[in-house]
Amino acid sequence: MSLQDLKGRVTLITGASRGIGRATALTLAARGSDLVLASRHAQALEEVAALCREHGVSAHAVAMDLSDAASVRTGIEAAQGLSGRIDHLVNNAGVVGDALLMRMKREEWDRVLLTNLTGAFETTRAVLPGMIRARYGRIVNISSVVALMGNPGQANYCAAKAGLVGLTKALAREVASRQITVNAIAPGFIDTEMTRAVAERAREALIGQIPLGRLGAPEDVAQGVAFLLGPGAGYITGEVLNISGGLYM
Repeated sequence: MSLQDLKGRVTLITGASRGIGRATALTLAARGSDLVLASRHAQALEEVAALCREHGVSAHAVAMDLSDAASVRTGIEAAQGLSGRIDHLVNNAGVVGDALLMRMKREEWDRVLLTNLTGAFETTRAVLPGMIRARYGRIVNISSVVALMGNPGQANYCAAKAGLVGLTKALAREVASRQITVNAIAPGFIDTEMTRAVAERAREALIGQIPLGRLGAPEDVAQGVAFLLGPGAGYITGEVLNISGGLYM
């Protein structure tokens, strides 16, 4: 398989300013994909776009707040204006708001569901007409291993990420006849800002649950995204790729 197997394609990545989104942007740029990078963090997003351009691809930064439907619509319109079209969508952006359910405020439930699930719905709905007209598209939703196994104190996050799995499977059936594939990735514990904020003892306990004995790297997930967007995954749809070091089997 060519290292430039995504050349000529345009990929929109949400939450692209850091973590998994940033690693995915750089991985896809190295594979030749042109990029539209979306996030609320404009300066960090521009820095990622500049790094992507070093691979000889075009990379545009678009401000977008997934918790705001109007911001999503405006951002997608800007993205399509800059790139001409969107072939691939990676719904990666997400937030957390952890608390035990009895103590969880309705505002935290709504914020996490609105960004992590409804935001992906809005983004997908906005790019889908162009993919249908082109009779081609690839959509990858970044879910989480906790959507499959649960996690105390994260009822809102687990519900949103499990909702992404359901969205993936339903949409995969809706658009398969138009040669659009829809898949999800369920990362395990990945070494990002979120997990670095966890106390050292808690991190060690997490690692002790992982058969491969380490946290995942954002690049581990990015490689999975690249595979699902690439030509080798053209007959895969409605699947959830678990990248968790064996944490969930």
